[in-house]
Amino acid sequence: MTKIYILIVAINVMSVPAVASNCISSADIAASRARWETLRSQSASDTDSERVCRAYAASFYESVTVRQVATMCIRSNDRQRDISVLDSEINAFNNALASKCGG
Repeated sequence: MTKIYILIVAINVMSVPAVASNCISSADIAASRARWETLRSQSASDTDSERVCRAYAASFYESVTVRQVATMCIRSNDRQRDISVLDSEINAFNNALASKCGG
């Protein structure tokens, strides 16, 4: 059972590069925000709604994970600002999921 738990933790750590370093920089957050903004600004036709909703859900999960990493980072002087920025991104994805995906 312990081996399975260690494997799951290792997979989770490897899936988010920032977790491996125990810190995420403001530049990393800015790059993620730019990517998320591009995703939210793309209009999608009705035929693409399922794909768009999956992309929103994946980006929502990514933004929550990045925020979790940012809260553990104590090296950044801009930690609180970065967390506030990530909170606004999380809210934006939550709103997009609710309005465009019926969730």
